[in-house]
Amino acid sequence: MLASYARALLPKRPASTGVVPQRELVVPAAPQDPTRIARYAELCGFPPEPATLPATYPHLLAFPHALALLTRRDFPFPALGLVHLANRIERSRPIGADAPLGLRVALTAARPHRRGSAFDVVTEATTGGREPVWRSVSTYLHRDRPAAPGPRPRPEQPQPGPVVERLTVPAGIGRRYAAVSGDRNPIHLHPLTARPFGFRRAIAHGMWAKARCLALLAGAEPLPDAFAVSVTFHAPLPLPSRAELRAGPRDAGRAFELRAADAGPVHLRGFLQALTLRS
Repeated sequence: MLASYARALLPKRPASTGVVPQRELVVPAAPQDPTRIARYAELCGFPPEPATLPATYPHLLAFPHALALLTRRDFPFPALGLVHLANRIERSRPIGADAPLGLRVALTAARPHRRGSAFDVVTEATTGGREPVWRSVSTYLHRDRPAAPGPRPRPEQPQPGPVVERLTVPAGIGRRYAAVSGDRNPIHLHPLTARPFGFRRAIAHGMWAKARCLALLAGAEPLPDAFAVSVTFHAPLPLPSRAELRAGPRDAGRAFELRAADAGPVHLRGFLQALTLRS
């Protein structure tokens, strides 16, 4: 992690082609750290010392390996400055908190985006077998084109349902999540380190916000054993702040959104749906 962050802070030569090398890292199965799992569960609002891994937890295990790929010399874009656009997680069955997990972390080719180039970080986790029990696709953007002048019209989706929870997000949640996850991107740590990247205040990690929403949804109604949960990230969640989670049924699943309090901007929108359970 220290070597990856050191490389991330070094100036990156301008990309000549923008070609993302389609590489992957395969990590052998390793035992889990129960203390780290418990800290993560408490931070995100999952039950303490869970018998099964929170569905978002394997993302933490994959993060150092994804960062290693994003800071390689042949990766064309600066790692600090990438924008996390979306994340989709598929869990084919519950994963025991004591189950050793093997990982495969891979990059996809870049594709055009209205603001630059987008690509995916794809992670699969296995528990002794060849078939993945968990899969994540995180979409990132490298911005190299300015936004079109004037406000861009965006169709407003209907609110998904009633307020499930009103949240007070503390100023230090970025530093606390960084200590557990290892994701010490400066935009999440302190206003002074966030300002060089264009933020007046530090902002919450997108994957913390997703995990917090998922924990609240699970508290309101048990999650299926096998499910997919997708989110798109919209306005950053500044620290500190107040927000509200809304959720309701839609298309044989549950739609949800995290919005700033008092009808403020949407921070993320998501959809949760059951999948066929695998043995």
